[in-house]
Amino acid sequence: MAKSKSDKKADASKQRVVVRNRKASHNYDLIDELDCGIVLLGSEVKSIRNGKITIDEAYGRLQNGELWLINSDIAEYPQASFMNHERKRERKLLVRKAQLRKFAETADHQGLTMVPLSVYFERGIVKVKLAVGRGRKKHDKRDKLKTKDDAREMRAAKQVRLA
Repeated sequence: MAKSKSDKKADASKQRVVVRNRKASHNYDLIDELDCGIVLLGSEVKSIRNGKITIDEAYGRLQNGELWLINSDIAEYPQASFMNHERKRERKLLVRKAQLRKFAETADHQGLTMVPLSVYFERGIVKVKLAVGRGRKKHDKRDKLKTKDDAREMRAAKQVRLA
């Protein structure tokens, strides 16, 4: 049975998230986000499909007018034998120049950090969601957790009153 155009578009818009950096929203005030392509070797793509990637300690850096993902760990693919990749090599991120200028200038001028939020597949292509964020101090993290707990308690109290 052939798929209609609307079904194909719905399939194309689906994203399969491989890994999320859950600490990023806790450790940083996220200001802006950008979706990037990434230059990978075949064995790296196979490892990512198997979920063997970590981005907890990774960050983005601008070098010679190009955006690079540094310190991300992609496990070696066991079936690749001698054609395997280096685990923690720097990987180039693919972005349009206008987006790069806007995004990187924000990060450079204000002393912000570029943090990967997630790695996902979109139409069979590996993408990285990168965000610019300002690091939080310990007391800022506590304040955010406190306000979050207060909001949760208020919602629970409201639901009890309504019931």
